[in-house]
Amino acid sequence: MNQIASNGQLRMSLFRWILFVVPVVVLLGFLSGQIAGSTEDNRWFQALVKPDIMPPGWAFGAAWTVLYIMMGTALAMILHARGAPLRGVAVTLFVIQFILNLLWSPLFFGMHQVTAGFWLIIAIFISAFATTMAFGRVRKAAAWLMIPYLAWLCFAGILNRQIGELNPHAETLVVPAATSQI
Repeated sequence: MNQIASNGQLRMSLFRWILFVVPVVVLLGFLSGQIAGSTEDNRWFQALVKPDIMPPGWAFGAAWTVLYIMMGTALAMILHARGAPLRGVAVTLFVIQFILNLLWSPLFFGMHQVTAGFWLIIAIFISAFATTMAFGRVRKAAAWLMIPYLAWLCFAGILNRQIGELNPHAETLVVPAATSQI
């Protein structure tokens, strides 16, 4: 036996990485959205004119959950690839793009910065593309898991841009406080 670990042991090691990394990525993504108020009851967002291609609110939660699971799985595959050239670069690029990703909801929903949100999506896409290329040099399957995220970023950029065009004064939009009648 010339192997340090059997194939079964290697699969279990990857599975352990996935069991740890995926929930952390999903939880951080969820917390970013919740802290920023990126839910359907965000009154500022409700007051904006939306583009015709805007999906229903529930679709965003579903899409981001699937994307975060795929991103977490891709990261776990890279973390599992000990000794692979470019592993450190790939992980660093992932962390950078993920931090940028987590900043988008507070910027857009929390601070109402539609234009800055668009430019942030551009930066996220560039860093996510670089991450995907680095992942491909370490594990091709990890790069393929990032492709839906890149596609979603393109769609999100289009939505963000159209919201900005339809609402030129979105940054200064003040929604009156909710009132209740007694």
